[in-house]
Amino acid sequence: MLMDRIALALLIVGGVNWGSVGLFRFDIVAWLFGGQTATVSRVVYTLVGLAALWCVSLLFRSDSLVDEEV
Repeated sequence: MLMDRIALALLIVGGVNWGSVGLFRFDIVAWLFGGQTATVSRVVYTLVGLAALWCVSLLFRSDSLVDEEV
């Protein structure tokens, strides 16, 4: 499903960003978009959070639904 792929891509962005913060104390999203409080950064953070909530549904889906998409 397209929405699943978008959500997973956003989670990858969030994961790489948090890894960067944890390892190097460098927030890539804030650096790219003008700081943590910049509107675009906040939108990206919000989208990553919503994507994480969406991906919770992946844990509860049946395997047959996943097989049908491939």
